[in-house]
Amino acid sequence: MRPPLRLWPGVAAVAVLLVSLFAIPFAPPSTTTIAFIVLYVSALLIVVWWLAFSRARWYERIGALAAMALAVAVMRPLLDQSIIGGAMGNLTYVLAFPLLSLALVAWAVGTRRHSVPVRLATLPTAMLLASGLLTLLRTDGMGGETMLQLRWRWMPTAEERLLAEITDVPVAPIAPSASPAAPPAAEVPAEPAASRSEDEPAPSTPASPVPIRAAEWPGFRGPDRNSVVRGVRINTDWVASPPVELWRRPIGPGWSSFAVDGDRIYTQEQRGDDEIVACYSLATGKPVWMHKDATRFWESNAGPGPRGTPTLVNGRVYAFGATGILNALDARTGAVVWSRNAASETKVETPTWGFSSSPLVTGDLVIVAIAGTLAGYDLASGKPRWVGPKHAFSYSSPHLVTIGDVAQVLLLSPPGVVSVTPSDGTLLWEHAFEGGGIVQPTVTPDGDVLISGLAGTGGSGVRRLGVARGSDGWTAQERWTSNGLKPYFNDYVVHNGNAYGFDGSILASIDLADGKRRWKGGRYGAGQLILLPEQDLLLVVSEEGGLALVGATPDKFTEIGRAPALDGKTWNHPVLVGDVLLVRNGEEMAAFRLAVAAP
Repeated sequence: MRPPLRLWPGVAAVAVLLVSLFAIPFAPPSTTTIAFIVLYVSALLIVVWWLAFSRARWYERIGALAAMALAVAVMRPLLDQSIIGGAMGNLTYVLAFPLLSLALVAWAVGTRRHSVPVRLATLPTAMLLASGLLTLLRTDGMGGETMLQLRWRWMPTAEERLLAEITDVPVAPIAPSASPAAPPAAEVPAEPAASRSEDEPAPSTPASPVPIRAAEWPGFRGPDRNSVVRGVRINTDWVASPPVELWRRPIGPGWSSFAVDGDRIYTQEQRGDDEIVACYSLATGKPVWMHKDATRFWESNAGPGPRGTPTLVNGRVYAFGATGILNALDARTGAVVWSRNAASETKVETPTWGFSSSPLVTGDLVIVAIAGTLAGYDLASGKPRWVGPKHAFSYSSPHLVTIGDVAQVLLLSPPGVVSVTPSDGTLLWEHAFEGGGIVQPTVTPDGDVLISGLAGTGGSGVRRLGVARGSDGWTAQERWTSNGLKPYFNDYVVHNGNAYGFDGSILASIDLADGKRRWKGGRYGAGQLILLPEQDLLLVVSEEGGLALVGATPDKFTEIGRAPALDGKTWNHPVLVGDVLLVRNGEEMAAFRLAVAAP
């Protein structure tokens, strides 16, 4: 007579699995990863128990694994696309493994007193029911510490809720924008903005851009693309003087930041099948105009929408979309000045996470990174002027620096970092550093260059390069490489001989002299930050949407204050103009007034 099934190890593993599963939604962000590890270790122990210690017949042991695999194969075509494509195509198996392990134990316990034919007949059914639960789910993307964002498949997304709301609001007629596949820009007539304000009438004719004063915040990470805000001192006592909300407004998905000029703010978003460049009022948050391109980018890890930030120069808005459309728009009206499809013109396929470059304007050129390929377009007409060296994927933006009195544009991309002349894209130098890039390079006060690399699951570290021009041309030599600061897609800042940024999900500081870590502390997930140098202060926006003030000093980590701002995954860079802080994510945007420090 065969001994009965040994069930208690499997039941014990299920108990641990269920505790970790139900703990994940309520766990603090800092412990979410641990909960996931416990979940999958428990599922693995169930499989080990079944194969080695369950006392089941061998054909039942092997048959259970085969039934698991068959159930996943049958159900996969029925899953939501966000599940099929998530985690680089592996999310189906990531989710199915603990579910099927749980179903295996439930089946073993429920059929332990039944005959072998009954057990074998019910095994595939149990596995199909378990995997069928996945057909009820979708994901709204992956986070850093927030991890997987699972929702019921029938629940409307934030974008769908936004679109449902705006259908009830009278909207001015939409005029077609210049086609991104149109002939050279000189042949494209300027046309009215694709959509206009709910509150302001559109002008009858598009206005030509005229020279105006420099924008307060001309684009991605500010005037120098370094997230440094000078000349502003805020009150750091957020208990007595917390940030005051001026307005809050829903917005379409996208990971764009803001450009700001006067009472106008500019950003990019997705609304259904249209990619949007939008202008809003800084004072009220109300829309002024919207330009639409009939294109949509979506991938399951980061969701839909554009990734770049508009650039404001001389009364024009230059915006680069996630599918490769480059627009020049009148900043006052949204009228199309010219439009190009930079992706098709350079024959570059849309990368996994979309084109993420923010346009750089220098001289009479606008330069974009089309994945790892830099290209320059004529500022006035949009005609292509040059295409630089072609490299693999990059999600970084072109960065204008001056080294040895020579202006050059840097881009982090495989092989590591490349430098070209702004006028014609000629390669000056390059340096190999494994992994390509997402964040921006940084130039130290003494002219060295800081670059970062990528590993399989995040940042791999920061490297300092000594760049010089000799008789044989340019050289870029490694001075040190540090893993004390490992930015992934979270940009870092440089201040008083130290770099401050995200080492994974925790803030850290390294010494620029040798790359050694000075401190590490404070969990803010995959957040972003800006530097207020006059106060030795970091203003941090966490991945969960909260605000924090942290000291930018090398002695130790010091959190000075906290305040709420947004709800949900927030990867977008914040903007501080005067005493007004702008923040947004893929669902909403808000403006806060910060109390100014006493003289």
